Amino acid sequence: MNTELTEEEMRRALSGESKSPAPASNSLVQDTAPDVVIVQPVKPVKKQKVLKAFTPRLRVTLRVGNEFEGKMHEMVHEADTLSSLVAQQEATKTARKKYRFVEVVSVKSM
Repeated sequence: MNTELTEEEMRRALSGESKSPAPASNSLVQDTAPDVVIVQPVKPVKKQKVLKAFTPRLRVTLRVGNEFEGKMHEMVHEADTLSSLVAQQEATKTARKKYRFVEVVSVKSM
């Protein structure tokens, strides 16, 4: 019995048709590929040094404490942004993790 089926025979077997077509001649033609393939070595690409550009920094000074109208401490936060509003929000967010009362004193460029 022939164990190699053609594509057409497989389709018929899967679809359920009972007719068997005339036996097809199997002509096996192989693609010939060269036995030796010459590959040129790839030159390593030199990595260029990336110059660090000027990063804008803002220094936010906060007055923080845990007691209402009690002893307050000064805290300095440095933010890598040009926006003073973003710097204030970032500073108060980090200060609120430890302190209950936070007051922004100043925002200065460094």
